[in-house]
Amino acid sequence: MSETELKRTPLNSVHRALGGRMVDFGGWDMPVQYPAGVIEEHMRCRTRAGLFDVSHMGEIWVEGPDAIAFVNRITTNDVTKLVDGQAHYSALPNVGGGTVDDLLVYRFGPEKLLLVVNAGTTEKDWDWIKSHHSEHDDLGLVNASAEYCQIAIQGPDAVGILQKLTETELSPIGYYHFTEGQVDGVDAIISRTGYTGEDGFEVYAAPEFAEQLWNKMLETGDYGSAEGILPCGLAARNTLRLESAMSLYGHELGDDISTYEAGLGWITKLDKADGFTGRNALAAQKESGLTRKIAGFEMTEPGIARDGYDVYVGNEKVGVVTSGSPAPFLKKNIGLAFLPPDLAKIGQEIRIDVRGKHLAAVVVPTPFYKRKK
Repeated sequence: MSETELKRTPLNSVHRALGGRMVDFGGWDMPVQYPAGVIEEHMRCRTRAGLFDVSHMGEIWVEGPDAIAFVNRITTNDVTKLVDGQAHYSALPNVGGGTVDDLLVYRFGPEKLLLVVNAGTTEKDWDWIKSHHSEHDDLGLVNASAEYCQIAIQGPDAVGILQKLTETELSPIGYYHFTEGQVDGVDAIISRTGYTGEDGFEVYAAPEFAEQLWNKMLETGDYGSAEGILPCGLAARNTLRLESAMSLYGHELGDDISTYEAGLGWITKLDKADGFTGRNALAAQKESGLTRKIAGFEMTEPGIARDGYDVYVGNEKVGVVTSGSPAPFLKKNIGLAFLPPDLAKIGQEIRIDVRGKHLAAVVVPTPFYKRKK
């Protein structure tokens, strides 16, 4: 796909003006890093604040009397447990128990839900969701992905920075809760969610206000000072989520990977009323036992495990790395891998094939990093 064919977020020109190094990310022209570099971006988010353009994510409205029943039927988590102003993490399972995508479900009211899906799978998800909408469902579906920008402000200073830009009191908003208000005078959804392992918010607004909001957050966060906010690219977003052991679709999740295999049994509610797509396959998998599961590991020899590298115990290939990288805050080389359950135990010694050399690693607890509350 040529650069002219790549999709662009409303902040594309801003990224370029800031010196962002642009790459093709699932058909989107996105900044992988800025001049400060991945390590500094990562560390600033952990210790101060980072700003992320996530406007490429997809937004799908489900509205009508059957909204909750419909979304409950096509996702793994229990939508009936949500209250107004609350969101949860969930997955769209396929009939075989694999995963179409992972997503967030926001409850605005008993007849109004917002689904936030991954950028690279938005069209696939939209087609999947529409295919499950029958004439008996009293609801409407709208793919509103082009109607929103989404900016994530994350890190210990994030709440304080955003509070200066809104009259909405942020401190009472709990994790995975949200409200509607104004940010710098712009109507917005203000959601206490994120993909970094830090506290912070994701702000949804009309795309024509993206540059205003982005620039105001940088300005308010003292961008340019030694301890000010930094814009963060895709690379830092990935190392931050990996330290926090958050799944990335296409790596820890996929069409042939179940939520149980990904360690997401906690969002898989087999006992919810009326069942859901893929429930029988997931129940059978749980009953018969997993043949593989995600485990965290840390390199004990110098070397970096990358996605797709093979995992060995002795001379036997036993698994594959799904995500691997240096962890800037932890100053270790870490990763996630699929392993047989009996080899996914804490302390299990493994070896990773790094360009022909079998380097030592050990299975460790996840998340690798957990912020101090």
